[in-house]
Amino acid sequence: MKKGIIISISLLATAAFATAGLADTKKGGKIDGAKEFKEHCAVCHPDGGNIVNPAKPLKKATLEANGVKTWKDIVAKMRNPGPGMTKFEKKDVSDKEARAIAEYVLKTFK
Repeated sequence: MKKGIIISISLLATAAFATAGLADTKKGGKIDGAKEFKEHCAVCHPDGGNIVNPAKPLKKATLEANGVKTWKDIVAKMRNPGPGMTKFEKKDVSDKEARAIAEYVLKTFK
């Protein structure tokens, strides 16, 4: 009995951890920020770097030095970027996908 309870708790903890970086979609599904980052951002930002402007990687200190502190700030940059960065329109990257990407960036590239 004890073993069954421990296994159940472990499974619940694993499920909670596995979905922590996922945002809800319109249809109740989940958006994987890491997957979306890989699909839309990793070409120019491999491992949180920046191949267009190496002085501006996605590291927390650099983002903050450039006024980017929240997921909303990152989404705003995605929608209206500076020179050299691709503009991501809502039709290309939904608001929920953009938020998932932004939250992934903030959690991953410290």
